[in-house]
Order: sequence, then C-alpha cells, then structure tokens
Amino acid sequence: MPMRDQGDKPSAENPAAGEAVRAPCPSAGLLGGLSGKLLWLTVFFIMLAEILIFFPSVASMRVRWLQDRLNTAAAAAIVIDGLQPVELPRALQKETLEATGTKAIVLRKDGTSRLLATTDMPASVDESYDLTDVPPVTAIRDALDALVFGGSRIIRVYGPVGETNTGVEVVMKDRQLRRAMLVYSRNVLLLSVLISLFTATLIFFAINRILIGPIRRLTGSMQQFSSDPDNPAHIYIGDGGRDELAVAGRNLTSMQMELQKTLKQQKNLAALGLAVSKINHDMRNILASAQLMSDRLVDVDDPMVKSFAPKLLRTIDRAVGYTTEVLSYGKASESAPRRRHIRLLELTQDVKDMLAIDPQSGIEFAEQIGAELEVDADGEQLFRVIHNLCRNALQALTSPGEGGPGSVRRITVSAQRVGSVVSITVDDTGPGMPLKARQNLFAAFRGSARSGGTGLGLTIARELVLAHGGTIALVEKPTVGTQFRIEIPDRPVSLEDYRSRTHIEK
Repeated sequence: MPMRDQGDKPSAENPAAGEAVRAPCPSAGLLGGLSGKLLWLTVFFIMLAEILIFFPSVASMRVRWLQDRLNTAAAAAIVIDGLQPVELPRALQKETLEATGTKAIVLRKDGTSRLLATTDMPASVDESYDLTDVPPVTAIRDALDALVFGGSRIIRVYGPVGETNTGVEVVMKDRQLRRAMLVYSRNVLLLSVLISLFTATLIFFAINRILIGPIRRLTGSMQQFSSDPDNPAHIYIGDGGRDELAVAGRNLTSMQMELQKTLKQQKNLAALGLAVSKINHDMRNILASAQLMSDRLVDVDDPMVKSFAPKLLRTIDRAVGYTTEVLSYGKASESAPRRRHIRLLELTQDVKDMLAIDPQSGIEFAEQIGAELEVDADGEQLFRVIHNLCRNALQALTSPGEGGPGSVRRITVSAQRVGSVVSITVDDTGPGMPLKARQNLFAAFRGSARSGGTGLGLTIARELVLAHGGTIALVEKPTVGTQFRIEIPDRPVSLEDYRSRTHIEK
C-alpha cells in the first residue's frame, strides 16, 4: 500500500488526512543494521562450509596429482622394460626422469624389483606413500603435512599399474607437488569468496525485501507513534498476508488503536476530574446552605413536612458526604469501609425513598429481605452500591420502548445469609444488558448500557464491594432482565473480641 506524505496531517482544510498511513522506513544504510549483519553472517557461514569442504578436496587433489605422476612413470617404465636386455643410455634416462619429474623409477614385476632409470639418487628418503588404497583421514593428514612442511623433501611413491599385478615406484622431490597444491588452494579460496559473495548478495536482497523491509516499517511506526501517539496518521497499516510479520503488523495496528482510545479516555477522565473539582467547591457551599435551611423544617407543624423532613435531611447529608469524596475515583482507592452491623431492610427502604419512583409509572419496587437480617458493612458505601444498581435498573425500565401492555416492570432486592456471608440480589425485568456492556462490564467509560452513560456506577460499586472483601457479578437468568449478585462476608472476629463479648454476655 502507498505511504501517505507526513505533511497530510489532520486539519480543518484536510479532514481526510487523519486516516492511518504507513510509517516510513528508518534508514540505517545498505550494509548497516540487521541487513548488513545478515550479509556478513552469510559470507562467514559459506566460507566456513568451504573450509570444511577444502580439506578433503585438497587431499583428493594431492592423491590425483601423485597418481598422474605414477601413471606417467609407469608408461615410461613399460617402454624401458620392453627394450631389455638393452640398457637405456644415461642421457636418455636423464631425459625420461626430467619428463616424469622423478629422480628414480623402479618397476616391480613378478615378485622382483628392477631399477630402470636413475640420476642424482639421494642418500635417503624423507617420506614414503602407498597409493594402493589411501584412507580419507590419512589422505587429509598427508595433504596438510605437505602444505605446511613440504617443498624440500624427498618422497617415495609406489602403487599398482592399472588392474595388473605390476607395480611402479618413483623417487621425487615434493616441490612441484606443494606448488600445485598452493595454486589449487588459491583457486579454491577465490572461488569460495566469489560463491559466498554471490550467494550472500542474493540472500541479502531477498531477505531485505521479505523480512528487513517490513521490520523497518514496524520499527518506524513504533518510533513515530511513541513521539505523537494522538496522531491517527501514525497508526501502522500493514501489507496483509499470513506470515508472522503480517500478523505482528495487524497486532501492532490493533494495539495502537486501542492505546489511542485509552489515551483519549484518560484525557476525558482528567478533564472530567478538573471540571468536577471546580463544581465541587461551589456545590458544597450550596448544600451547606440547604442543610441549614432544611434544619428549620423540623420545627414546622405540618404533618406532611414532618414525615419528609428526616428523609430530606438524610439525603442532603449524603450529598454533602459525596461532595467530599467525589474525586476519590481518581485516587488509588476508596476510603476504607467503616464497618458495623446494619439492618439491610432499612437500608433498602432508604434506597427506595431515594429513587422516588413515580407511582403512575407502573414500576414496582419489591424487598424480599428479612427484618432481622444484618450485614457487616459500611452503611454509606453499601447504600451507594445498591443505589447504583437500582438506579440502573430504573433507567432500563423507563427507557423508550419498555413497558408494553400487560408487561410487568419490577425491581426486586432480595438477600439471605449463608453462614458468615450475606448474599444480596438486585433483579429487574428490563431489556437486559447489551453485548457491548457485558464485554466491558465494570470498565469506566466503556461499560455503560445506555447511550451517553459513563459506566462509573458499576465501576464504583465493584470497587466498594471489593473493599469489603466481597464479590459482585452479573448473573445469567433464563428470563429477560438483569440480575446482579453481591456477596459480602463478615469480618473475622479476633480471639480477644470473642472473649470480651462472651464475658459481657455472661
């Protein structure tokens, strides 16, 4: 895919420039970086393989060279032997030895050895080699010995002539042999270098196109994205495909897009915290004034006012408390719960009063809680948990399209104690939570079940329940609606408290 020019950035004049484009490849030079290392490693490994091949190759070359000298000498020996009993003149012997590159030729035939030609016969021989059957290891050892220490030694070489029982033996200097082996080694070295460079170049361009190029685009995209993660133009767009790099590119694109969403949410959260902190200051003053004025309602003799005044005072007190802790979501955690044994039915009735369900709406609120059931919890925090769940249920039941003729719209809060754990269930007969809300359950700004919601209610509820050492979960139900279950365990009683309580009871 083509790369978009970096100058095409999002702007009012060019709104389409905000689309993701492919990141440019960072330049590290033709032989720099990973591609250069790959080239030199390929050359090195090919040269290493050539070296391993060189030893048996030069050993084979040495054996062939000696075999050629032995065959030449054998041909001359057969001719000379055919002239018997005439003895070959010394001049002709010298020319024959010079032509074969030897100092002496011996013919072995019918169990006897006969010196056919000789000149300047040395007093001793340094090394002797039998070419009848040379093992590979012995051939390699002799070849290395000739390359390193040869050049001035007298050697004796003998072997059979063809498939006959006749053998031939020659005495010669190894200077020409060593010179031929050095020339052969030089040619092998040059050929190995050319082969390694040619092969490495082909591998270099192939790997550079298939592997190094995509890796450079990946690293370039990472660098650009890290420098400006808010710019959508820095999101990586791969070429497609099924190989590992294509999969890595798609995962990088997904990660960058998710990170941009997260950064945007974090900025929204920071902006929300700043706005709330500004509103919080003035709201506390307004609520304080309302609290002072509502205190005077207690002295009014109207029975209706006296019945609503305590509820109004508790509501304002809670609102004042909320304003002091409104920014606690942005901190590490909520304040530690101040636990005590409270009557759950009374707390649930306060939640019902706070919801203020319109009697004309047809929505029922049912409490299935024993009057004596107590829960060991912070009353204000547990109130917030149940109130958030019931308020979400009320919003679901009052949403447009809900509550057709004959349908039952009900919010049910039930609870029971099992041992030292109190299980609280908040159930409604609404439409249920959509799939997106289920996938992002308890996630701030993502787990809302309605348009425009923030999802903070469930997030705060979960945090408060966890602070009590409990659990909160969405329960699958066979009928329509949404059901949450809260389980809050009692605090463990220390041995000292148990003894003191037992002593007081006695």
